[in-house]
Amino acid sequence: MHIGGREAVLDGLAEREVLYSPGNATVIVDPNGAFEVEHMYVQYVRLAAPKARHPLLLMHGGGLCGVTYETKPDRQPGWQSWFLQAGHDVYVADAVERGRASWARFPEIFQGEPHFRTKAEAWELFRIGADGSWRGSASSSVANSGTLFPITAFDQFMKQATPRWTTTDAATQGAYNTLVDEHGPFVIITHSQGANFAFRMAAAHPDKVAAIVAVEPSGFPSASQESLSAVRHIPHLFVWGDHMGSSAIWRRIRQRLYRYGNTLRSEGVAVVELDLPAIGVRGNSHMLMMDTNSNLVASLIQKWLASNGLMLD
Repeated sequence: MHIGGREAVLDGLAEREVLYSPGNATVIVDPNGAFEVEHMYVQYVRLAAPKARHPLLLMHGGGLCGVTYETKPDRQPGWQSWFLQAGHDVYVADAVERGRASWARFPEIFQGEPHFRTKAEAWELFRIGADGSWRGSASSSVANSGTLFPITAFDQFMKQATPRWTTTDAATQGAYNTLVDEHGPFVIITHSQGANFAFRMAAAHPDKVAAIVAVEPSGFPSASQESLSAVRHIPHLFVWGDHMGSSAIWRRIRQRLYRYGNTLRSEGVAVVELDLPAIGVRGNSHMLMMDTNSNLVASLIQKWLASNGLMLD
């Protein structure tokens, strides 16, 4: 389903001649008029007999879309399949301007231009290799020791890289808030950039969020007393992979999120940090749901969900 969004009307733009299909005649296209924009797309699968108390909402990170949770780059089943088999109804989101949610005209509706992630940025930012380790191709670059990301499938992974805007956060937040308000409550598993939207959803609709699993969250909202009080009953699990020391950016992010977790705890929120290397699970990249041990990570998340009473007896 598509959900959220608004109508936008454009005028004053020049007509132009367009050939839609070779062999056909050109047509004059008037780009002015009304459009549906700033909506999101959600794919959902409901089980005949779910074992979980609430549906699971899987939220992707920056420059990505719902494919994150579908089939892994090495063609193995993703977390969508794993959590369905574990008994959850599963919703997978394509946020505003990503994947099947589609674009709007820019700069008339989306302000500015989209950002396109290079292979080098993904390789190093996602901690497949350390800062400065990209050498022009995955086969010639230096991966982090013991990495569990399927390096031979790196090029396949980059085919799912999705252009993103840095100016659409308000629209994205609005669409997510509409989704959780109309179809919640959800248990949320969110990744990277998506965590900020999940934290804000919980504060805006605390009765519609049963738990948040933040997989390597990259940001968080300003924590007011009111917002923290609203989420006091919502358990949080932060999941962290390996090789944090190889990335200056992730060292800073981890420190900031550690402080945010402590702020939540100070207001009575149950916060658990699942530091995988600390429990002997080593080699995970930023894309934990795509690493070769992704089923193990999913099972640890599932165990936490069960411990919080989110599975049916």
